[in-house]
Amino acid sequence: MRMLKQRKLVVEFGQKLVTGGLTTGSGGNLSLLDRKQGLVAITPSGVDYFEITPGQVVLVDLAGEMIDGSGRPSSELAFHLALYAARPEIGAVVHTHSPYATTLACLGWELPPAHYLVGFAGPKVPLAPYHTYGTPELAQAVVEAMQGYNAALLANHGLVAVGDTLSRAFAVAEEIEFAARVYYQAKAVGEPQILSDEQMREVLAKFATYGRQ
Repeated sequence: MRMLKQRKLVVEFGQKLVTGGLTTGSGGNLSLLDRKQGLVAITPSGVDYFEITPGQVVLVDLAGEMIDGSGRPSSELAFHLALYAARPEIGAVVHTHSPYATTLACLGWELPPAHYLVGFAGPKVPLAPYHTYGTPELAQAVVEAMQGYNAALLANHGLVAVGDTLSRAFAVAEEIEFAARVYYQAKAVGEPQILSDEQMREVLAKFATYGRQ
């Protein structure tokens, strides 16, 4: 089976989306890119994460042409491919419907750096405007919002996170969900203290080597 290792990772991290509370049912999607082969392994559309097999994980090329897999590629394939085309350092994309990040997105809020872990995304988490899921308009909005950022909220929809590996992209999604929860809870009882640009520059400088062994 082509790209068996990558397809197994897609299955594994798809299940972690659910067990980690970052989505429910078959919501959200994720993909992993092998730039040498020019192939993307992406979750199939509408299949429960605990029912997906490696053979159902879809392989497409960077033009979106289906190469292998028994399922249909995620309906959000367009923004996965658009991000890979725009950002050569990206190796994986994770899209969640995580509750607190999605709550902020439904309020039309960006996520400011009330907690330094926002630095997993950048100096803040920007908000992409609403477009119908699976459309070219949404793909363009995601790419534009994520210029210089590793995550973005999608208005009335959810969160997109990226990384050089699937593990890193998933970590970004997890940490931004935590930061979104803290910000929402803080807003419920008062006005959060926001870290300054200088403070976030220091955080981002430290994050440049964080977790790199």
